[in-house]
Amino acid sequence: MPALRSRPIFALCLASGLLLSGAGIAQEFYTLKGHGGPVKGIDVSPSGESVLTASFDYTVGLWRSGTPRWLEGHDAAANAVLFIDEARAASAGDDFAVLLWDLEAGTAERLEGHQGKVIGLARSPDAATLASSSWDGSIGLWDLATGTPRFLKGHSAGVNATAFSADGSTLYSASTDGTLRVWDVATAQETRLLLRHGFGINTLVLNADKGWLAYGAVDGGTRIVDVDTGEKIADFTLDRRPILAMDISRDGRLLAVGDGEGYIMVIDTERGRIVNDFKAALRGPVWALRFSADGQNIHAGGLDDAMYSWPVEADATEAAMAAGERSFLEDPAEMGNGERQFKRKCSICHTLTPDSKRRAGPTLYGLFGRPAGSVAGYSYSQTLQTAAIIWNDETIDALFDLGPDHYIPGSKMPMQRITAQQDRDDLIAYLRAASSEEGREK
Repeated sequence: MPALRSRPIFALCLASGLLLSGAGIAQEFYTLKGHGGPVKGIDVSPSGESVLTASFDYTVGLWRSGTPRWLEGHDAAANAVLFIDEARAASAGDDFAVLLWDLEAGTAERLEGHQGKVIGLARSPDAATLASSSWDGSIGLWDLATGTPRFLKGHSAGVNATAFSADGSTLYSASTDGTLRVWDVATAQETRLLLRHGFGINTLVLNADKGWLAYGAVDGGTRIVDVDTGEKIADFTLDRRPILAMDISRDGRLLAVGDGEGYIMVIDTERGRIVNDFKAALRGPVWALRFSADGQNIHAGGLDDAMYSWPVEADATEAAMAAGERSFLEDPAEMGNGERQFKRKCSICHTLTPDSKRRAGPTLYGLFGRPAGSVAGYSYSQTLQTAAIIWNDETIDALFDLGPDHYIPGSKMPMQRITAQQDRDDLIAYLRAASSEEGREK
């Protein structure tokens, strides 16, 4: 494939006045900014007038005319979002839950039953059933009228993605166990094993009209297969891995693929060739992809706190996502050990400023001597609200020595430890200085 020509990318921010419309925004690069953590899921409304984003900051963003409305209900990172129709949506998270949103009221019904994080959502064509993909190895089938679930079990590892057939009677699923499976929706039974890839399969999209499935795998495999036989139709595997995101344009012609090395590949499935392939992220993966309603733009999310959108036909060879340095990606040789521990273990969720900046965790400003669960405006778990803990050298040391899941069972804090005493001591010393007004002035 010939090298793409390079040209500058001109960024337009929707917040400055650009409008989303059913016709889409053609041939312009733009961003949606405001999240306090990486963007992990994206969806576009049926009309094309609204966008949903899911973020590591626990929040779902509803974007209309470039202005965000924050939907808060998850107790951990939000991984996936999906419009059911213009007035309703669903989101899924690390808190094992699926939330059904009334978008006008901003309220959610919580659907529970999974025993692991939920990372994928699919809607039946009649919008009567929602499928949820969970790392507990099951698929949830939720009746959207009653909220009643049925759970499909057969995969031997986490389920990453699902897709409904055109009539809604069949469901296809992709799993970390390396298989694509087929299910009868009415009976909630597996009907056949479509294929074994050999490595975990992360993504799945269906073109029902043309009779094919596309999938992406951990080893970089990007293939299109026959929906009935599983036989390979085309292979677009490049030397990049893993494949993490995939979407198909509404007319079924274009397939977009995002990988762990920050590239977005666009395939014209009718001509059977790659029509664009560019590095979208300066560092890190592309976690989420979605075409605009008209198929002229491709929206993407990754490590940055924003959604980025490229024109499909742009000669975009210059990375834009994560163009600014993320603190946890900074060169560890350029900082002391205490700061290094903070940047790698804490900074993605917490700030050291009085403002939490929409992060997944509360600010650590003024941490020492503060009761746990006491920062105003932050939604703590019940466990932390009732914990009789004062943050000081001893309690912070115990938190990272035992791990949050053992020191404060049931809290939202991710499971992580700092095993070396010197590393914990250095982190505590850094936090004592950096979280105080005196330390910030130095």
